[in-house]
Amino acid sequence: MKTVNVHEAKTQLSALLAQIEKSGETVLICRHGKPVADLVPHRKHNRLEPHPVMGKIHLAYDPTETLGADEWPEGAP
Repeated sequence: MKTVNVHEAKTQLSALLAQIEKSGETVLICRHGKPVADLVPHRKHNRLEPHPVMGKIHLAYDPTETLGADEWPEGAP
């Protein structure tokens, strides 16, 4: 992982982005030697693959089924 200071990141942003596109390497930006931010390559997520946590949720009912008269909360029509 490459480390640069804020001034260098500002003056060479285009070059840093080109380097990230080419190598896929993360760049750490520091201010006074302390980490401030990471420049990371963009990753496309596949929308067809379920989220790992959402895949663990199982409903014991059909959420699209209409409620019966006895299932409505009090005060509802």
